[in-house]
Amino acid sequence: MCGEQSDRKKMASEILSPAEMSEADRFSIAAGPHSGYQLMCYAGHAVAAAILERFSDASEAHVLCGPGNNGGDGYVVARLLQQSGMQIAVYADTGPAAGTDAALAKADLDFGVEPLEKFAPSLDSLVVDALFGAGLSKEIGGAAADAIGKSQRSGSRVIAIDLPSGISGDCGSVCGIAFEAVLTVTFFRKKPGHLLYPGRAHCGELIVADIGIPANVLDHIKPQTRENTPEGWAGFLKQPDADNHKYRRGHIGVFSGGPTSTGAARLAAIAGLRVGAGAATILSPPSALQVNAMHLTSVMLHRIESVDDFRETFLERCSAYIIGPGFGVGDILRAFVSCLLEPGGGPDQMVFGAVLDADAITAFQSDPESLFIRTRRSPANLVLTPHSGEFTRLFPDLSDNRKLSKVDKARAAAERSGAVVVFKGPDTVIAAPDGRAAINTNGTSWLATAGSGDTLAGLCGGLLAQGLPAYEVACCAVWIHAECAHRFGPGLIAEDLADLVPGVLADLLEEQLSYPAIQAPLV
Repeated sequence: MCGEQSDRKKMASEILSPAEMSEADRFSIAAGPHSGYQLMCYAGHAVAAAILERFSDASEAHVLCGPGNNGGDGYVVARLLQQSGMQIAVYADTGPAAGTDAALAKADLDFGVEPLEKFAPSLDSLVVDALFGAGLSKEIGGAAADAIGKSQRSGSRVIAIDLPSGISGDCGSVCGIAFEAVLTVTFFRKKPGHLLYPGRAHCGELIVADIGIPANVLDHIKPQTRENTPEGWAGFLKQPDADNHKYRRGHIGVFSGGPTSTGAARLAAIAGLRVGAGAATILSPPSALQVNAMHLTSVMLHRIESVDDFRETFLERCSAYIIGPGFGVGDILRAFVSCLLEPGGGPDQMVFGAVLDADAITAFQSDPESLFIRTRRSPANLVLTPHSGEFTRLFPDLSDNRKLSKVDKARAAAERSGAVVVFKGPDTVIAAPDGRAAINTNGTSWLATAGSGDTLAGLCGGLLAQGLPAYEVACCAVWIHAECAHRFGPGLIAEDLADLVPGVLADLLEEQLSYPAIQAPLV
C-alpha cells in the first residue's frame, strides 16, 4: 500500500489526473522562473536523494528510460547516482526526440545507453523504472513488457519515477503488466493511480516531492478530486452549544428488519449517537419489538406497522433517517424509501437527511430509474452507500465500463442519482452531484467484517442529523470509520467500532484549530 505522510495537517490533498499534471507543468514553466529542463533536473535530484537515503547498501542500479519526460527524469537520476559512486547501467528502447528536455538530460550523460533487451537484473541490484510514468494509456508490450517480467523474476528492488510503469495514472488499472515498486517518487501532487487499486498496491512507499511547481497553478486547474483528509471537513465539526437539548443535536430514525434481522439497525443507531446525534429511535415492525426492546437502552423504540402509520405518526420527528441495513428486500421497503424521499423536513427547520444503504439499494435493482426519479427530486440531503455489488445493481452500465475509473464511476453515479455516493471498498470513493470527489486512503482490511457497513451508515446518519451537508458528512464518516478500525486492529468486530468513535472525534475537535475554518450553511 502506498505510504502516507504522518502529518496530515501538512498534507496537500489535491489529486491531479495526468492531464491536469501536464497543465500544472505548463503553467509553471510559462510563469517561470524554472524551465522545463530545470524542473526535470529537480525531479531527478529528488529521486536520487530518496534512493541514496533508503538504499545505502546498493552498489549498482539499472535505469530503464522511456522516450518521454519520464525517461528524461531517469537520465538525470542515472547521472547523479553514478556521481555518488554507484555502478550504473542505462537501458532504452527508443531515445528521446531531438530538442526535448529529455534529450538534454540524455546528452548530459558521460556513458553509453544499452538496448532495453540487454537488461539483466539480479537480486542485489536496484531497478529505476523511468519508462512511462503516469501518462501511459495503452497496454505495455515488446521489450518494455519483457523488462518488467525480468525485474519481477529477479526479485530486484524497483524504484518507480512518478508511477510504476504499466499502471494507469487515471484509474490505477494494470495495462497488461506492471512493475511492483518498493518506492515511488512522484512530483507536486498525487495522481488517482497512486490511490486506486490495484495501482495503489504497486506503489510501495510513496513520496510526493516538491520540485518547484508553485501551488497557485491549482487556481488555473481547479481540481475536483482530493484525498480524503480531515482538512476538507473537520471545520464543520463542532461541540454542542451549552444551551442545546438532545433534539437540537439531531434525531435519527433507523428502520429495523424483522425479528431475526434487528442487529444491523442497532449498530447504525448506536454509531449515530456516538458521532454526536442527540437521540436515536429504532422504527420496528411489531414482530421485532420484543427482540429490539431486549437490546436497547439509550436508543428509543417506536412501533411502525405500515407506511401510512409512519407518515402519520413519525415522519416529521427526525432530522435524518437510515433505511436498508437488515431490512429485507420487497415492496414495503420500496414504499418506505418513496415516503422518505417525498417533500418534507425535520425538526427545528433542519435540512432533512437520509441514508440509503444495503437492502434499500438492492430493492431497486430491477428498476433503478424509479429510485433516481425520486432522489433527483427529493429535498432531502441524501447519501447512498453501495459496495461494489450494490453499485453494479444500481448502475450496471457504469460498473461494466472499463474506460471509467472508480472516481469516474462514482462521480457519474452521483450526478445521475442527485445524491452523494459512497462507493465502498479498500479505496472508497465519495462523490457529489456537483463533481467533487474524494479518495479515502486510511482504509484497512480489519473493516472487512460483518456489520461494518451498518456502522458506517450510522455515522453518516448521525452527522446528517446534526444538519451537516451530505458530501462533507460522507467524507467525515468514511475517514472516522477507518480510523476507528486502525485503532482497534486485529480481532475487530462491528460492535467495537462505535465505542472508538468518541476518541477519534475528540482528537478531531482538539485539532480543529489547525484546519481551515468552514462555515456550515444556514439551514
